[in-house]
Amino acid sequence: LIDLHYLPSIAYCSCLLPYETIWLEAHEHYPKQTYRNRCYILTSQQVDRLTVPVRKTSSKTPYHTLAIDYSQPWPDLHWRALCTAYSKAPYFEYLAEHFRAILFQRHTHLFDLNLALLKTCLQLLQLKKHLQLSSHYEKVPPSHFTDARGNIQPRHRLSPSPYYQPSPYPQLFGHKFHPNLSIIDLLFCEGPHAHALLQQSAASYLANNPRLILS
Repeated sequence: LIDLHYLPSIAYCSCLLPYETIWLEAHEHYPKQTYRNRCYILTSQQVDRLTVPVRKTSSKTPYHTLAIDYSQPWPDLHWRALCTAYSKAPYFEYLAEHFRAILFQRHTHLFDLNLALLKTCLQLLQLKKHLQLSSHYEKVPPSHFTDARGNIQPRHRLSPSPYYQPSPYPQLFGHKFHPNLSIIDLLFCEGPHAHALLQQSAASYLANNPRLILS
């Protein structure tokens, strides 16, 4: 059981890796300043944050009803940023259209945008997962669930994680490896090899949880 993120981080995908069924929390109150509407990419200058603007909310707005704010041209800005950052990546020309199509579909709700992007990421990672949406919010889910809600946060992006240990791969800019960016960084740089890199990143997590099934 996990919250749904925008163009999720490598740590997020590493967390999903061992499970056949993923339950997505659809009935939580939308919290601000989380991965639900932001991701991190690598540009020629620095690690940059992309943020999807949302309509003003109360503290009790259900996530699945949260509307995207299209008064700002964010799809154009995000697409331009991705092209600038990754157009020279080895697999950009093969994979980019998958993401461009979703970004410009003009989804009304953030949850639906994120769900479409997650499905695409899983497909490109060659991960066959059964995605389910929660029907109601449970503060304490049944004991057979692994509750990962709230465990992956932007403020802890570079902190040690039980789900993810960086497995370096060639990136486009500079000589320093920047870990735990959006999964699109790994996909555009590694393409069909991204699955193997993700497994390496999750190796310790899997070793400590031998009951889990690796996809």
